[in-house]
Amino acid sequence: MHAALPFPDLSNEIFSIELFGLTLALRWYALAYLVGIIAGWRIVLALMRRPGLWPGDTAPAAPERIDDLLTAIILGVILGGRLVYVFVYNLDYYLAHPAEIPQIWQGGMAFHGGFLGVVVAGFWFCRRYGVPRLQLADALALVAPIGLFFGRLANFVNAELWGRPTDLPWGVVFPGEAAQTCAGISAGVCARHPSQLYEAGLEGLLLGLVLFLLFRRGALKRPGLITGAFLVGYGLSRFAVEFVRQADAQFITPDNPMGFVVHLGGYGLSMGQLLSLPMVLAGIWLWRRARA
Repeated sequence: MHAALPFPDLSNEIFSIELFGLTLALRWYALAYLVGIIAGWRIVLALMRRPGLWPGDTAPAAPERIDDLLTAIILGVILGGRLVYVFVYNLDYYLAHPAEIPQIWQGGMAFHGGFLGVVVAGFWFCRRYGVPRLQLADALALVAPIGLFFGRLANFVNAELWGRPTDLPWGVVFPGEAAQTCAGISAGVCARHPSQLYEAGLEGLLLGLVLFLLFRRGALKRPGLITGAFLVGYGLSRFAVEFVRQADAQFITPDNPMGFVVHLGGYGLSMGQLLSLPMVLAGIWLWRRARA
């Protein structure tokens, strides 16, 4: 048997308490969202307090308005991320189990849906308070890799969104029947790409570093530059990782074992790749526009 790494002995709950006959638990998944949102909120607030960073030495929004933005973004991330996951990635299951739709603590959030939720929240905020849209987008894009990093780590702890089978020495033996059901392996251990950690490194650490370097070079003075870089960086990272990430079960059939949603001869595109392409194109357009 080839070398493989065992899945760490981690619980998806940090702690739980009994209260009035109910069990209340804090899960890593929830903590990842809390840390990402709170850290992003504090950084955006600090940016709004430094007018010299912005065009015309004027911050796009008053610091006291950022609390309203935070509330809107939390709602946008939760509603957008969950609804897109339900309706795009797993509709048949949730039609059969509608009571599970609001159970976000069990996992099941789509980044592209959360992204759309943030876009809607941002448009609402800009319209209500007269904030320049691209400048706000740059502030949000700058902090987005923080949430992506912690979110992907939470996916790993939850043993979800794992990759395709691999014989590479860093393959991880994820628990559960679904993870251990691998084509060509009738008995023994199936190791898979830890695609969640690949994404944490690319979408979180690497992309965050690139955006930070752009920020240090005064990129906020060029509206749309950081947003464009984020869209291109995330889109390319997600597109690349999709080559080793296991497709969602509902897309896999005997005739389509790779789970492609678009077929191009003997090749194809996954749902994640298909949704990432418009982000890359929009990012390139914003980048060129900001540098013109």
